[in-house]
Amino acid sequence: MAAVLSVLRPPARHQRRLRRGVHLLPGMFTVANLFCGWVSIVSAMRGDYVTAAPFIGTAMVLDMLDGRIARLANATSDFGEQLDSLADVVSFGIAPAILVFAWGLEPLGRLGWAAGFLWVTATAVRLARFNIQAKDDDRRYFLGLPSPAAAGIPAATVFLYPEGLQDVAGAVLFALPLVVVPAGLMVSRIRYRSVGALLPGHRRSSLTPLVIAAVIAAVVVQPEIVLVAAAYTYMLSGLIGLLAGRIGRTRRRGGSGAEPSAAADGGP
Repeated sequence: MAAVLSVLRPPARHQRRLRRGVHLLPGMFTVANLFCGWVSIVSAMRGDYVTAAPFIGTAMVLDMLDGRIARLANATSDFGEQLDSLADVVSFGIAPAILVFAWGLEPLGRLGWAAGFLWVTATAVRLARFNIQAKDDDRRYFLGLPSPAAAGIPAATVFLYPEGLQDVAGAVLFALPLVVVPAGLMVSRIRYRSVGALLPGHRRSSLTPLVIAAVIAAVVVQPEIVLVAAAYTYMLSGLIGLLAGRIGRTRRRGGSGAEPSAAADGGP
C-alpha cells in the first residue's frame, strides 16, 4: 500500500509548484478586479455606460472571491491585503466616481467633479478604516457601508437608466444624491450585516444553494430591476437597523422608568 501511495504522490517539485499556484490564485482574482475597474473607467469616458456599469458589478464578485479563496488556500498575506485595497480604490472609488460624473454630474461643472472627488475620498477612508479594524471587529458586521456595496448603487442605477442626465435639474435631483448619500454612509458608524451572514447558517446549509440559485435566476430574468432593488435594499438595511435599535432602546428606557413610578403610587 505504501508503494502504491508513493507512486500516486506527485514529486516534491510538483507539490511546490502546486502550492505556488494556489498562493498566486487570490492575486489573480485581485488583478482581475483591478482590470474590471480600469475597463469601467475607459468605457465611462467613452460614454459606453452599458459596458461600464456591469464591469463594476463584476469587480464586486471578484472582490468577494479573492478573499474567500485566500482564506481557503491559507494564502493570506499583508501584501495581498494591500494589493486588494489598492484595487478596490480603483474599482469602487475612481471607477464609480468617473461613471457618475460622465453620466449625470458633468452639467454641474466644478460641483460635479467635487462630488466625484468626495466619493473617491470616502472610499479611501472606508478602506483604510477597514484595514485597521478588520482583525478586531465582528466579522458578521461592517462598520459603515462597504465600498463594493456602495459602488453597486450608482452602477445598478446607471445600468437601469443608461441614457444619462443632460440638464442641471436632473443632476441635482438624481446624480448628486447618488454620490453624496452612499459616500456619507461609507464613512459613517452605521453597522451593516455582511453578505455571508445574511445567507442561511450551517445548520440550514442545504438552503444556501437554493438561495443563490434563486438570486441568479432573478438576475437573469430581470437584471436591471433586481440589481437596483438589491443595491438599495442593502443600503437601507443599515439605516433601518439603526432606527430599530434606537426605538428598542427608547422602549426599554420607558419600561424601566415606569416601574418605579408604579411602586411610588402604592405598588408592591
